Amino acid sequence: MATKNIIAHLNKGEKLTGTNYDIWHKKMTFLLNEQEFFEHLTTIMTRPPEGNTAQSRRDLEAFETWSKKDHCARFTLLSCMHDDLIGAYEHCVTAKEMWDQLRFDFGGTSVTRLRSLVLKFEMYKKDPKNSMTEHLRIMSAMIRDLKNAEVALSDEQQVQADDLIQHSEDVFFS
Repeated sequence: MATKNIIAHLNKGEKLTGTNYDIWHKKMTFLLNEQEFFEHLTTIMTRPPEGNTAQSRRDLEAFETWSKKDHCARFTLLSCMHDDLIGAYEHCVTAKEMWDQLRFDFGGTSVTRLRSLVLKFEMYKKDPKNSMTEHLRIMSAMIRDLKNAEVALSDEQQVQADDLIQHSEDVFFS
């Protein structure tokens, strides 16, 4: 029951769109680890050969238990992606296959994405409609995305980030 409640809660929030892979990946890692499905993202199990021995029955039972948990992990992953992405990944046989394909499709940091992250950071200005908390959250997310992409900020960009944060704190706390 707890799994259904967590998935229902996640479905109300941000789903994988492709552009938010990094944070989605972290959230899914936490969720699947909490639900004891994380091993299904890193390992697969093959159906054991047919047999009449006690060991064969234990192996089959272990496989069936693993298979049910893997199905739940796949369902969780699919439930937490935007509707237009589901069709592209529902064919994956295991949660690991799906996880690996998602990492291949969205996890790499292309030159275009790096440029986009840097440009977004350099062009950022506080929107007057946003609260100071929202402004700081946006800035923090941009800096986190740059760090996750392993972009080292130039001295000028670091000064810009420090200035933006200092100015934000001055406005917020005055």
